[in-house]
Amino acid sequence: MAVGRGTSTVTVNAAFLQEIKEVNAELWSLLENVREAFKDARRIRENGRHVIGLLENLRDQLALHFALEEAYGYFDGAVNVAPRLTIAATALRDEHRELYAKIRDLTDYVDGRYRSGRLSAAAETVSRDFLAYYDHLQRHERHEQDLIQQAYGDDLGVG
Repeated sequence: MAVGRGTSTVTVNAAFLQEIKEVNAELWSLLENVREAFKDARRIRENGRHVIGLLENLRDQLALHFALEEAYGYFDGAVNVAPRLTIAATALRDEHRELYAKIRDLTDYVDGRYRSGRLSAAAETVSRDFLAYYDHLQRHERHEQDLIQQAYGDDLGVG
């Protein structure tokens, strides 16, 4: 849905978005396991198949996480409570596609390198790429938390 058509915009359902973040402990645990595996290029070289499995699980968990956020955390409709949050909510929701594409592409790249026997040569680059992705995802999640707080503040009349 494009912002600006008619009166439809994107806003935040703060209660559902917060609940999604709290109950998805499996995703956050997996993300930390993947980060730990990618901190050391030697681990990537020695455990290529395991690392690919971790990335595949993370990719799938993020797809589910983003789908839930978009279905229950963000919603389309007229903005009545927090019109000032529309731009930020739209940008964060739209960023899901970019974040998913990056983890999908990284997973495919690592898998291709592993299958061709060239993962060892790419381990340093793959490590850097994942850690940059991890930082990007963490910033995204912090911005969503900030948006939740702003939406709660508006709901309570302190925004």
